[in-house]
Amino acid sequence: MKVLWLCNIMLPAVARKLNREASNKEGWISGLADTLLKNREKNGIRLYVAFPVQEEPVPDGLEVDSMVCYGFREDVAHAEKYEESLEPALEKIVNKVEPDIVHCFGTEFAHTLAMCRVFPRKERILVGLQGLCSLIAEAYYADLPGAVVESATFRDLVRRDSLRQQQEKFVLRGRREREIIGLAGNLTGRTPWDRMHSGKWNPDARYHTMNETLRGEFYGCAWKEADCIPHSIFLSQGDYPLKGLHYMILALPRILEKYPDAAVYVAGNSLVEYGTWKQKLKISAYGKYLRKLLRETGTEDKVIFIGRLDGGQMRARYLRSSLFVCPSSLENSPNSLGEAMLLGMPCIAAAVGGIPGIFDGGRDGILYDGFVMRDDWGTRGMEDGESGGELERISGNLARAVLEMWGNPGMREEYCRNAALHARQTHDRDANYRRLLEIYSQLEGTGKTSGNKQ
Repeated sequence: MKVLWLCNIMLPAVARKLNREASNKEGWISGLADTLLKNREKNGIRLYVAFPVQEEPVPDGLEVDSMVCYGFREDVAHAEKYEESLEPALEKIVNKVEPDIVHCFGTEFAHTLAMCRVFPRKERILVGLQGLCSLIAEAYYADLPGAVVESATFRDLVRRDSLRQQQEKFVLRGRREREIIGLAGNLTGRTPWDRMHSGKWNPDARYHTMNETLRGEFYGCAWKEADCIPHSIFLSQGDYPLKGLHYMILALPRILEKYPDAAVYVAGNSLVEYGTWKQKLKISAYGKYLRKLLRETGTEDKVIFIGRLDGGQMRARYLRSSLFVCPSSLENSPNSLGEAMLLGMPCIAAAVGGIPGIFDGGRDGILYDGFVMRDDWGTRGMEDGESGGELERISGNLARAVLEMWGNPGMREEYCRNAALHARQTHDRDANYRRLLEIYSQLEGTGKTSGNKQ
């Protein structure tokens, strides 16, 4: 069986072969590829991988670790654009490979739509649902005040990347996403939330439940409270409003009243740097808002940005942290939460999107009431009075959850045990590998499939 994967990034193994910088994103795909390739004699799968490149091209048919690779030109930095050149480029790859199955990872980029348009056998297309862009667009502003949404810095104007423009890009990507789901004969998802919404958009697609395998670094080790920094909170990212860093900053003063040594560590790019003229020119409207909140709450020295981390560095940070928090306004099934659960650390998350489908509040940790979709509020931004009320409500819920977690050691230990057990089941590498083979076998053995079925 020939299977062509359409990925959003160049896999790290390919980058190393070509002496190029490897991406830290979507590391779980590499783990899945390793398992497939290691068992290729048993599973009979010949794996081909296509991915976007922006710099020098990749030699056609480059073989890396027994998978055959193809690169195609795409400006993924401007994912809202649809380049017509993608269709002939992907059609050329399809004609060379002649795959039995095409497996597309995610609906966020234009190349998935191009592939769904050019590959003739829709019943042999499998599209994996990750985030859902059209719904992200609705939750993007995450209760920001209307004045902040409408503001723009020098950086925003030059890059044409204000908060409103960022949200509009997700709207455009969401329209493409609906077409992708409408064309795909098969979908994979992992939460009741993504199943419900994809079923509305294409009730004729066959839905296959399949959990994700996480990065290899997160298996076989466990969080220990004795090894962590007391009262340290870890957020895996916070560089755009959807990730909810502003909720966390607003919750901090209440947390600090009881735990004055508390601190928040945020992975990823820092949006608040303002020490040099260059940093001042590069700051975004959201970055300025975060700086304002830090000043007003007196927490400037309590929120530490620790930069971009690879898998090993992320694991080390989880293990050193007292608590993992996911304060996003919308997620499907964030791998960061899965990683924290798998390590068995205390976890708190907003009860939004698909999170309640992978994280059992009151058993695995604490779920708190977060962002609520309301008519068009998500797309237009909220009036300052409205946003103030929601920000106060949500940040208060988050603060209470943190205080509850730290205030009850016995409950916390039980949460950690339950979270690790749950995650070992959800992210079981062997079970997920077997499930993938079952899905491929179903696709290979059927012609036209229909019905939104398991």
